[in-house]
Amino acid sequence: MNTIPPHISESIRLRQLAHRHREAGDFAQAQAALEKSLRVLPNDAEASVELADVLFLQGHLQASTLPLLACLRHLPRNAPLIVNLVQHLVARGEIVAARSCLDLLAQAPDPPAQLLVAQAQLRFGIGDISLARDLAAKAIAKGADAPDDWHLYAMLLQFEGALDEANAVLQRCLQRWPDFGDAAMVLVNLRKQKPETQQLSYLETQCARLEDAQTSERKFVKAEFAYSRFKTLDDLGRYEEAWRALDQCNTLMAELNPYDAAAEEALTNALIELPERLPTKATSVSSSGPTPIFIVGMPRSGTTLLDRMLSSHSAITSAGEIIDFWRQLHWVADVVPARARGLLSIIDKAADLDYQQLGERYLRQTQWRAQGKAFYIDKLPANIQMVAFIRRALPHAPILHMAREPMDTCFSNFKAMFGNVSSYSYQFGSLAHYYRQYSRLVDAWHRQLPGAMIDVDYASLVDDTAGTLGKVLEHCGLAMEEACLAPEKNAAPVATPSSAQVRESIHRRGIDQWRHYEAQLEPLRLLLEAGSSR
Repeated sequence: MNTIPPHISESIRLRQLAHRHREAGDFAQAQAALEKSLRVLPNDAEASVELADVLFLQGHLQASTLPLLACLRHLPRNAPLIVNLVQHLVARGEIVAARSCLDLLAQAPDPPAQLLVAQAQLRFGIGDISLARDLAAKAIAKGADAPDDWHLYAMLLQFEGALDEANAVLQRCLQRWPDFGDAAMVLVNLRKQKPETQQLSYLETQCARLEDAQTSERKFVKAEFAYSRFKTLDDLGRYEEAWRALDQCNTLMAELNPYDAAAEEALTNALIELPERLPTKATSVSSSGPTPIFIVGMPRSGTTLLDRMLSSHSAITSAGEIIDFWRQLHWVADVVPARARGLLSIIDKAADLDYQQLGERYLRQTQWRAQGKAFYIDKLPANIQMVAFIRRALPHAPILHMAREPMDTCFSNFKAMFGNVSSYSYQFGSLAHYYRQYSRLVDAWHRQLPGAMIDVDYASLVDDTAGTLGKVLEHCGLAMEEACLAPEKNAAPVATPSSAQVRESIHRRGIDQWRHYEAQLEPLRLLLEAGSSR
């Protein structure tokens, strides 16, 4: 008769006790039980992950990292547990350790389809697009057959520029799951819709079927199909019909994602006051190794175009839209992420943060992204809120602010359908308010941190590409290269909904595009004009 060894039996008892405490909301007692369990069984990775969770739930971000890193010394040959560990490491900004775990997972012999899907999702999440695409392809070949599996594969193909392959995957997906709105949106965004390729009849049928949608989930799908109709009709030049579809989409999305104007304004006010809180002593972060270049601004302001131009240079690669600086800032401040509330807590601690540690952690977790180049681009528009922190932690890193005409920028946001994020983008009032906060912040950075970032004007970039880009490269300490003027030849993956557009040669079609809807957008124009006069 097999008997469980006493130390394992005791560990099981303590973990069960911890589970009961956690269910009761007594996280301190759950922590104590798990710490005792790990003294009994030090290499128990599951208990270590559970301990990380209860520490996180108590607001101890830094402390919650330690049991996860301890697991790396004795990684179990347990694929689901390693997947869980990777998810936890990424959430704490430990990207290098997460990649090591993923490399170990890649050695698993004959992995099942769902393990390949999990790896693809994790690789995608940290920006390893090509590896994620390969894993997704293997997963599909092995029988992965959920709608989300096919959608992920199609998106990764799109980001790699394999548009015909992505189209075939999406067509097959929608034949099997015709009400799968995620796939419909990717399909219409692959390329400009033409009379011979558009599928308006199908889209209209789906919209009609969803007319009486009641649940949040069904309303979201209805919004996805309304957006898909808008994109198709807009491409076909049928602007009156297109506007009605866009209005339907955004009305639904605004209902599902209310905008908190008070919270946004409070955060902007705090950020504007931030430079006065920062210590004056210079940060001595080592500038050895690859240097990050930050591209910031409003979403849809041309940041991807600038990224593609710069990453065509022989000394620069693109890391894409990564949130690594935001993650490291929260870790150094020991603040659990909580949207605006979390960032306000960090601002309260700003005077006492270790900015050298922040800079060093950011570089340690991101320099692998340079792929042997001297520079790598961190292109996250939302980092406009991080400018004071970035300048303090990484004084040697160039910050490029993409500036675009307000109506072009705001209309591009209004018609983007960002999903259940960017709640500001679905109504004129919230959009104008958010743009006003962004403008206030840009003005404050220029006024309080002169030279912290340079403006790159979108219209100048497309009208005088060589002259404008030459000044940007000079600011980064580099000379112009001919390849930068032909970003359409840049074969690197680009993980953005506008990935198809930026694979085209430089054009002016994005300038004054809003005028197709000039009458409908007049209230927005007036709101922006009123905001700029304050």
